[in-house]
Amino acid sequence: MLKVVFMGTPDFAVPSLKKLFEEGYEVLAVVTQPDKQKGRGMKIGFSPVKEVALQKGVEILQPEKIKNNHEFLDRLKDLNPDAIVVVAYGKILPEEVLTLPKYGCINLHASLLPKYRGAAPINWAIINGEKETGITTMLMDKGLDTGDMLIKKSIPILDEDDAETLHDKLANLGAEVLIETLHKLEEGTLIPVKQNEEEATYATIITKEMGHIYWSKSAYEIRNLIRGLRPWPGCYTFYGDKTIKIWKAEIVGYDGKEENGTVLKSKGDLIIKCGKDAIKVLEIQQEGSKKMGIREYLIGHNIPEGTIFK
Repeated sequence: MLKVVFMGTPDFAVPSLKKLFEEGYEVLAVVTQPDKQKGRGMKIGFSPVKEVALQKGVEILQPEKIKNNHEFLDRLKDLNPDAIVVVAYGKILPEEVLTLPKYGCINLHASLLPKYRGAAPINWAIINGEKETGITTMLMDKGLDTGDMLIKKSIPILDEDDAETLHDKLANLGAEVLIETLHKLEEGTLIPVKQNEEEATYATIITKEMGHIYWSKSAYEIRNLIRGLRPWPGCYTFYGDKTIKIWKAEIVGYDGKEENGTVLKSKGDLIIKCGKDAIKVLEIQQEGSKKMGIREYLIGHNIPEGTIFK
């Protein structure tokens, strides 16, 4: 079996690392981002990948930088991996790392490349209303997710999926695809396929500001935004001087002429007019309060019909 160095940081990478151990691969070392201070107490927190590596007793490397880091490069050379596996590591690898292993650096990406290269492919696939997404493994090169593709597997994006549920599905699928990729790589049965640059799209980083709901958009677009930004950063609107987060909604057909953002119904249900159709809010959170189902929320909060969310 191949000897590998694993590079990864967040929860998304954990199923892949665990699968490598389960399948009997020799994980020579795990490379992950440096520890960070977290929470109100600013306690030092380990990455999810580091937590797994600690449990397995494998060597952990946490370089502040990789480019021109001779100590780190020398350690990789000493380890002499057959392949370096990269899953959501969070740093760009320089050429001296990319060319070091016999089989190269294998990256697992959460989209059907060349669509949705970049930082947030899961979120953008939902925001843009895609009906399917998937996992692609590729041989890494110096570009951003531009390397030759090895294996692609697709799954449907269900109507009830949000970024959280789709993240978990793709993380587990990715672990399976990674093992298949390594098996075939060792067998010599993989045929790398170049990406079609004309079909390439990019999934830019998600920001809090993206969650601002513009009621001039259609109910379809707004609902997709809500799904794509759950659980972080969430979508928000304004009611008076309060920020209201809308965590879950469904589409309601409507063709009235009221101003966009107008509350059409607030007894039992909360229905808000959009540029096309309306949304029925299912889960809501007012500033300074907890998430609530809409009926629980409306028991304690009066939002008159005709109110306009800004």
